[in-house]
Amino acid sequence: MTPRKFLIVTADDFGLHEAVNDAVEVASGSGVLTAASLMVAAPAAADAIRRAHRLPALRVGLHLVLADGQAMLEPRLVSALADSNGLMDDRMVLRGIRYFVLPRVRRQLEGEIRAQFRAFADTGLRLDHVNVHKHFHMHPVLLDMLVRIGRDFGVAAVRLPAEPLWFAAEAGGWRAAAASALLKPWAGIMKSRLRRAGLQHNDQVFGIAASGAMDEAVLLRVIERLPGGVSEIYLHPAQPGHRVSASMPDYRHGDELAALLSPRVRAAITAARVPLGGFGDLGQL
Repeated sequence: MTPRKFLIVTADDFGLHEAVNDAVEVASGSGVLTAASLMVAAPAAADAIRRAHRLPALRVGLHLVLADGQAMLEPRLVSALADSNGLMDDRMVLRGIRYFVLPRVRRQLEGEIRAQFRAFADTGLRLDHVNVHKHFHMHPVLLDMLVRIGRDFGVAAVRLPAEPLWFAAEAGGWRAAAASALLKPWAGIMKSRLRRAGLQHNDQVFGIAASGAMDEAVLLRVIERLPGGVSEIYLHPAQPGHRVSASMPDYRHGDELAALLSPRVRAAITAARVPLGGFGDLGQL
């Protein structure tokens, strides 16, 4: 029997910039956005938290940042992870190797993860889900820490970064398709780990191969071919005309916001009779 379809539409990088926060607020109220993932140490996190408290329908999760972003702890406490300003670089291969072989790095990493969970708990928001910036939780050390530390903070759901091969090929060409195929075994291991821990997760995600380019046409294509089970579409919306981050120079943030507000996208979801919600709703399916 084909599993029932359910759709979660998430905005990542909530708190990175006020232009992102404004897009999340608008798309939650007038669009199809159902969830957002909060960067608790980002420059506009306080503004994001204020907005989230006045958006009761928005499901908010934690977007753990362990590369390419700001650490929560003071720089002296994470000197093996970040520079003197608390910034973590995006050299993920090197970071991944160090997480495996250096106990000092792992101790600091655990402290940083715990600090970000604690900062989210201090917001007073209900924790809908957890994911990791750039899907770094596919690293087994990070995943184990996320699961273990997350138990102390009531984690119930985690994003599974498993993108269908057809979408990767259409959106990103053969390189994206090859990457999706290579990562499939890791995603399978991750799924087994989450299930053993009793954590909810999506069955597939859309947004990796088209990161920063999830416009109206892409969303309509995903909805047209939406498989059974729980699907998550994630985007990086922002009000146009702002430089959100130096690490995303080519992202079409405004086009992604327009897609979330598109009457055609809403009509397609309605016509497909696919219910929308957050990870917190999965226990009721």
